[in-house]
Amino acid sequence: MSGPVALVGAGEFLPAMAGFDGALLASVGRTRPRVAILPTASYPDGEDVFADWAARGVEHFSQLGAEVEPVLIRRRADADDPAAAQAIGEADLIYLSGGKPSYLLQVLEGSAVARALTDAHARGATLVGCSAGAMALADRTFDFRFRIVPWPLRWRDGLRLVPGMSVVPHYDAWPEPMSALIALQAPRASVVLGIDEDTAVVGRDGVWHVHGTSRVTVWRGRHRERFRAGETFRL
Repeated sequence: MSGPVALVGAGEFLPAMAGFDGALLASVGRTRPRVAILPTASYPDGEDVFADWAARGVEHFSQLGAEVEPVLIRRRADADDPAAAQAIGEADLIYLSGGKPSYLLQVLEGSAVARALTDAHARGATLVGCSAGAMALADRTFDFRFRIVPWPLRWRDGLRLVPGMSVVPHYDAWPEPMSALIALQAPRASVVLGIDEDTAVVGRDGVWHVHGTSRVTVWRGRHRERFRAGETFRL
């Protein structure tokens, strides 16, 4: 049975998300779960930033009782490293942290690590994406056209581990009229999840549960719904 997918609006490796991450680890059912941290999306911001996110992830999940391995994939060639694919394949929980979603997809698409992610999910591993990581796990994702004007958005395939969905992270950090413009440009039949900071949804078999301090906004075409911690919805 495929494992759960957790999508986080923002706040990876921070104290506000410790309770949520601890519950994810507990659901694995192992005394010392194996966690793989994938900080690839942060690499365009420099080696120091990349190393810092990896270190934060290791410290955070180690304090929660996990055995943690950072999978240091910087470039496309690294994503075909058999050792990296093995680390992903052996993990009980795989965490894709934030940064640049387009870069993360560019590195992972068609790679051995992407195949290992899919296989791990199929055998029951938990996949977690925060911010850019959440966008990349979805069916479709967007990018701004900053070279001329930001609109219309460019849409592309994500890793497609959450069919029929797109994600807008940091939803409460944007003016909602801008978020609405993003949602209304989404590909036909794509459901858009706007996930607030320090907030997450966990989905399995089409049922999604909201966790955290704020809310999730679900756009289905022009129809908008809000959900808070403890509430569920179906996709």
